[in-house]
Amino acid sequence: MTDSLRGILSGYRVVDCSIAMAGPFAAQRLGDLGADVVKVEPTAGEWQRFASAGGAQGNRINVSFLALNRNKRSLAVDLKSDAGKQVVRELVASADVFLQNYRPGVAGRLGLDYDTLSALNPGLIYVSMSGYGEDGPYRDRPGQDLLLQAMSGAMLSSGRKGEPPTPAGQYLADAVTASTAFEAVLAALLHRERTGEGQLVTVNMLDALTTLQMQELSVYTVGGIPQERGDEPNAHVYIRAPYGVFATSDGYLALGFADLEKLGEVIGEPSFAGLDAEIHGWSHRDELYAKTADRLKTDTTEHWLDALLAAGMWAGPVYGYEELVNDPQVIHNGTFVEYEHPTEGHVKTPGFPYRFAKTPARIDRGAPLTGEHTREVLAELGFDDVAVDAMLAAGAVAETSIAEPATEAVVVS
Repeated sequence: MTDSLRGILSGYRVVDCSIAMAGPFAAQRLGDLGADVVKVEPTAGEWQRFASAGGAQGNRINVSFLALNRNKRSLAVDLKSDAGKQVVRELVASADVFLQNYRPGVAGRLGLDYDTLSALNPGLIYVSMSGYGEDGPYRDRPGQDLLLQAMSGAMLSSGRKGEPPTPAGQYLADAVTASTAFEAVLAALLHRERTGEGQLVTVNMLDALTTLQMQELSVYTVGGIPQERGDEPNAHVYIRAPYGVFATSDGYLALGFADLEKLGEVIGEPSFAGLDAEIHGWSHRDELYAKTADRLKTDTTEHWLDALLAAGMWAGPVYGYEELVNDPQVIHNGTFVEYEHPTEGHVKTPGFPYRFAKTPARIDRGAPLTGEHTREVLAELGFDDVAVDAMLAAGAVAETSIAEPATEAVVVS
């Protein structure tokens, strides 16, 4: 297979020393574009292998790890051993990107800090990810997704006044931070292509989630409009009513930015006649929401969607995962990919958020077993079988084999 068919980042090596979600997800995105991602993990396996989101177990790899670590090779190393540290340093010497989300101070204690590794490889793109920043008063706080959502202010932009805020139904802080780190790596690689310079790149979850709210926070900081929730559960404090999710007689629908007079005609609410959406949509937010909610409860989702869409309203269904996976547009887009994993069998999972006409993202391998590629990676670094066997015996590295030899992941669709 030619490099151009393997992906835009073919030929780049990424050393992934991250755990949990944000770091591994960022590294996976790089692997999806063809980078050789070597996941460096403890000899017993990364923490995420043993923490199953939603209780979803697997055969030898749980679903959480499977979802965040495709297109990687696993090198299992004891970083507390001198031999293990030396292996990683030699790996970094041949790498383009090093990514870590260690707790503050850990990278330095392991000898894997930026100053140490950049001295070995001046062209290295070193990405350090944290919860709140590399320093400052919150440096040592736990950077957990829910805590960052709460601190970012985002939760208080929807829902009812006086009621507890509702967190996002996704690991939003982790996912946004992963995408931010992915973007940063691409920009730093472009800079290196132009100048030959490597550099330190820092990404933290608090800044990532705060800057995601570029428009909302500017309304507050520039426009001076306070973030105030109303008595009705409008979907956003900075968008005029009616805007949100409404119950019907048999389900839910989403409705936004409606022309009030036209909406009143469709749902049979005469009090909306003569109202100006840009004036009354703000001044009468709770009243408009409540009246719309009362009317939509009187008929089915299908009825209201047909009527609202026919009138040019911005309306749509509220899906669960079952409906999403089977939606004709999602199927048409090829949003999900399917492949055979050597130990986990048939896998169906979200694919790639980008499309390239000449260098498409692809799955070359599913998530690895702990140390599945230890011997392979060490051989590339120049270690012979005798040296590898000695490190295995000393516990400096570890390897795992599968009953049937791993083959290139076969994409079904």
